[in-house]
Amino acid sequence: MADGGAVALLVGAGDAIGAAVARRCAAEGLKVCIARRDAAKSQAVVDQIAAKGGTARAFSADARQESAVQELFATVEREVGPIGLCLFNAGSNVNTPLTNTSSNLFQKAWELACYAGFLTGREAARRMVPRAAGTILFTRATASLRGGPGFAAFASAKFGLRALAQSMARELGPKNIHVAHLVIDGGVDSEAIRNRMRARIGDAVDSLPADSLIKTSSIAEAYWSLHRQPRDAWTHELDLRPAIEKW
Repeated sequence: MADGGAVALLVGAGDAIGAAVARRCAAEGLKVCIARRDAAKSQAVVDQIAAKGGTARAFSADARQESAVQELFATVEREVGPIGLCLFNAGSNVNTPLTNTSSNLFQKAWELACYAGFLTGREAARRMVPRAAGTILFTRATASLRGGPGFAAFASAKFGLRALAQSMARELGPKNIHVAHLVIDGGVDSEAIRNRMRARIGDAVDSLPADSLIKTSSIAEAYWSLHRQPRDAWTHELDLRPAIEKW
């Protein structure tokens, strides 16, 4: 099992998948560090974890800024402990017609979904390689596998991150660093997704078939299982979707 420390650093961890992974890691005794642009937004999760006897801290960091990412990793290792699990969870689901996609939008989508992943993965590797242990996870979407109409910026960034994850896995696997790329191929059962669906289909969102959205706790369980996999049977790419999802 790729376990090089008692700290889980979750970069770009929001209120859905990131928060669920934070709770799952804390339940296993890891010290959880949640990093996003505004640390105050993670205080509720930190308080939940603390109320159950776990340890969690929130950090403000812009994952698109090299110096900020470097400072984040240095601070966590100095003040909290060695990072054994690192999750990159940042991304922006941009859906814009090609002819309306500005160069600025395209670049920003790439910075957040791909470049920030490179910075995070590189800094994690710099800590884990000398210890010869660790897990690096990347959260991605269906757009990692195929580009749809309106997703030129988003899909190209996701494709890039998938290639990055593959290169990292092939380079770092022999050094006992487990790199996994997770494709969330379906709607996540979160407040944001339900609000988006409500705007589209109204109150019908309240009577969706059972298990038509992916529970964040189910996603977190899959992530934790990857972290605990024995090194003779590592998974690199894992796709998660509801049983009723068309694919």
